[in-house]
Amino acid sequence: MKYLKSVIPAVLITFLAFGCQNKPAQQNIVRLATTTSVQDTGLLDVLTDAFQKDGKYTLQSIAVGSGQAMQLGKTGEADILWVHSPDDEAQFVAEGYGTGRTTFMHNDFVILGPAADPARVKGAKKAADAFKKIAAAKALFVSRADNSGTNKKELKLWDEAKVKPAKEAYVEAGQGMAATLSMANEKKAYVLADRSTYLSMKNNIGLVILSEGDDALINRYSLILVNTAKFPKVNAGGAKAFFDFVLSKPAREMIEKYGQDKYGQQLFFYDYKIQG
Repeated sequence: MKYLKSVIPAVLITFLAFGCQNKPAQQNIVRLATTTSVQDTGLLDVLTDAFQKDGKYTLQSIAVGSGQAMQLGKTGEADILWVHSPDDEAQFVAEGYGTGRTTFMHNDFVILGPAADPARVKGAKKAADAFKKIAAAKALFVSRADNSGTNKKELKLWDEAKVKPAKEAYVEAGQGMAATLSMANEKKAYVLADRSTYLSMKNNIGLVILSEGDDALINRYSLILVNTAKFPKVNAGGAKAFFDFVLSKPAREMIEKYGQDKYGQQLFFYDYKIQG
């Protein structure tokens, strides 16, 4: 496999950005560790502007894979997480690092590839069947390989397909969704991507959707508060303020409308039932 050794540097940069020594939180700063797709699509910018509008808090966000985001939570270097890796999220909370885990929106993954489709993936209804075709054809596949939720989903699909991609045809990017998509596009390779990031880049890349719609491709996003019992120095008040803001009617409206004018379809679907 072609390893691009960028995962470790990315983690180090992340830790530097958030402060390496778990310093006491500034009460007006809310440190959010989030997945790359919400930043790459522009949704995070919209929500950040709205959250900061009253001047009470400043949202200091960093977009990394869900695995790296939860690692920040495990060291108290983030106050709140916005992630999409359900099994890891459950473990994170069970181990006492997080509280209040709430799944609140979803989109879905799609399998992209070159229009020529050398592996003949087009039309595969099951994602695992698509992966079998890619492996059988020894077609080039680009993996995020960054311990993100997308990376975990991809590895799960290989397991479900009960095949392994050819080593010489498997490229590990070690980068976020947008960078990985760009790399796959340059190489005319297959790739698993969340639909929202794909739509935000669709006009600038040649890859096309070849498989979609399988229930296994649903992509659910959650908020998790970092546990103050384990990390007393996290900004509990600021984190809860952002948590409550995202789970509010104004945020729901912004999330549901986001992207419709620019991309012609809804990017994210809000699931949380707001009371009242």
